[in-house]
Amino acid sequence: MEELGLVGDLAFVAVAAFIGGVVARSLRLPTLLGYLAAGLVIGPHISGLAGDTEQVQRVADLGVALLMFTLGIRFSLRELQNVRWLALVGGLGQISIMIGLGTLLGKAVGLSTGQALLVGSVVSISSTMVALRLLEGKGEIGGPAGSVGIAFALIQDLAVVLLIVMIPVLGADNHDDVLANLGLASAKALGLLVAVWVVGIFLVPRVLGRVTLTRSRELFLLSVVALALGTASVSFLAGLSLAFGAFLAGLVVSESEYAHQTLAEVFPLREVFAVVFFVAAGMLINPASFLDEPQLVWGIAAIGIFGKLLLVTAFAIAFGYSRKAALTAGLALANMGEFSFVLAAEGVKEGIFDADQNGAVLAAVLISIASSPLLLLAREPILKGIRSLPVLGPMMKDPMEVHYSERESLRNHVIVCGFDQAGRELGDVLKQRGFRFVVIDQDPVLIRRLTKQGVPCILGDAALPTVLDQAALAQARVLAVTMPDVSVVQSVLVVAKQLNPRLDVIVRGDSSESLTRLHDAGASEVVKSELEVGLEFVRHTLHRMGVSGQELQALIARRRKDIYGDR
Repeated sequence: MEELGLVGDLAFVAVAAFIGGVVARSLRLPTLLGYLAAGLVIGPHISGLAGDTEQVQRVADLGVALLMFTLGIRFSLRELQNVRWLALVGGLGQISIMIGLGTLLGKAVGLSTGQALLVGSVVSISSTMVALRLLEGKGEIGGPAGSVGIAFALIQDLAVVLLIVMIPVLGADNHDDVLANLGLASAKALGLLVAVWVVGIFLVPRVLGRVTLTRSRELFLLSVVALALGTASVSFLAGLSLAFGAFLAGLVVSESEYAHQTLAEVFPLREVFAVVFFVAAGMLINPASFLDEPQLVWGIAAIGIFGKLLLVTAFAIAFGYSRKAALTAGLALANMGEFSFVLAAEGVKEGIFDADQNGAVLAAVLISIASSPLLLLAREPILKGIRSLPVLGPMMKDPMEVHYSERESLRNHVIVCGFDQAGRELGDVLKQRGFRFVVIDQDPVLIRRLTKQGVPCILGDAALPTVLDQAALAQARVLAVTMPDVSVVQSVLVVAKQLNPRLDVIVRGDSSESLTRLHDAGASEVVKSELEVGLEFVRHTLHRMGVSGQELQALIARRRKDIYGDR
C-alpha cells in the first residue's frame, strides 16, 4: 500500500471515519467520538493501517485552519451582547479557574510550568459542537439552559483565540522573560488584527464582489480559501499560529455581506478536513497511556468533566437561572472537544508536549466526550440525588419570584408555561384581544424583560405546585404548556391536573408516542409542532398549485383527524 502514498492513507481515513461515524450515530453518541475511535483503530498504536501518520497530520492542519476560519465567520457579538454579563463574569471566571486547576494538576504530576499551563488551557475549553447538539436534542437550545450554554460557548470560543496566541510564549526557550514574550506576541497579534481589518474593509468586499459577478462557485470558493490560508500563512510567518490567522480571516468576512454565502460554500469543505483532523487526533492516542500515565489521563478527564460541571452550574445559579437549567447546561458543557485538540496540536508544534504527554491529554479528551451524552441522559437522577442531600439539597431548590400583584383578582385567565416563540405568539394574541394571562418561565433574563413590559410573570419551575398556585391555577380557564421537552411537559401536566382536574390544558408533543402519553395524562389537546409546520407547507404549496381554499381546509382537517384521531 506504500505506493499509494497520501491517497491511500486518506482513503483509510475516510473509510474508517465513515464507519466510526455511523456506529456512533447508531449508538446515539456524538459523531466526533466515532471519528476519534476510528483514528485510534487505524493509528500506529493498534493496526497501523493509515501508514504515514505525519502526512495525515499535515493534511489535518487544513482542518484546523478551516475550523478557525468558520469560527471567525460565525462568531456573533450580537449573541454575546444578549448574555454579556453571564458570559463575561461566569465564562471568564470558569475559564480562569479551570486553567488554575489544570495547572495545579500538571505541576502535581511533575510537568513543567509551560506544560501545566497548557494542560489548564486544554481542560478549560468545552466542545461547542457536542454541547449545543446535546441541548438541541433535549429541546433546550431555545430555553434557559440553551442561553447559558451559548453564553459559555461564545466566551470559550473567544478564549481559544487568546490561548492560541499565548502558546508560542509557553514554548519559548527563554522562560526568564515571559511577560516580555507575551507582550511581544500580543503586539504582533494586535498589529496583524489591524492590518487584516484594514484590508478586510477596503479590499475583501470589493474582491468578493467582483468574484460573485462571475457567477462561478469554484472561483468564489477558491477566493475565500485563498483568503483563509493566506492570512493563516502570514500569521505563521509573523511568529503567531496558523489557527489565529485563519480566525482573523473569518472575522473579516463575517463583517461583509458575503458571510452567509462564504459559510455555505466553505462548510462542506471544512467538515471533510475537520473529520481528517479528528481522525488524525485519534491516531495520536496511545491506549497504553491509560496504564502508563493514569494520573495525568484520569486527572485531566476528572477536572475537565466535574470542574466545568460544578463551575457552569454554580455561575448560572448565581445569575438567577433555575437549578435545573443550570445543571442541564453544566452537564452539556462538562467535556473537552474540538478546540482542546487544536490547543494540544499547537502545543506539540511548539515543543511543549512530547508524544506521550499529547497522547495522554487526547485520551482524557476522548473520555470526556464519551461521558457527556451519558451524563445528560442521567440529568433527572442526578438532580434528584443532589436535592436529597442534607447540605446541597436546600441549595438546589429553586426560589420563586412573582412579578405581579393582582393574584387575588385573577379569574378565567390563561397560564402560559414557557415563553419561547410559540408562547410569545400566544401571549401577543391574548394581549391584543384583552384576555388576561400569566407567564411562567425559568429564564431570569426573559422574566426581567417581561416585567419591564408590564406582563404578569413568575420566575420558577411550572412543575412545582407552589408556582402553579401563585399563578392562580384554581381560577384559570386554560393552561398552555409550550415547552418542547416532553418529559417536562408531562410533569407540569400531571401536577396541574392534580390541582385542578377540570382545567383545560393544551400541550406540545413531538411524536405519536408522546401524543398518547400526554392525552392519557389529561391533556385536552396536544399540538405536534412538526406536523403543524408540515401542514402549513402543504397548505401553501397546494394553494399555489391551484387547489381551492375549501378543498384545502377539508384536506388539512382530514389529515389532522388521521393523526390526532377524534380527540
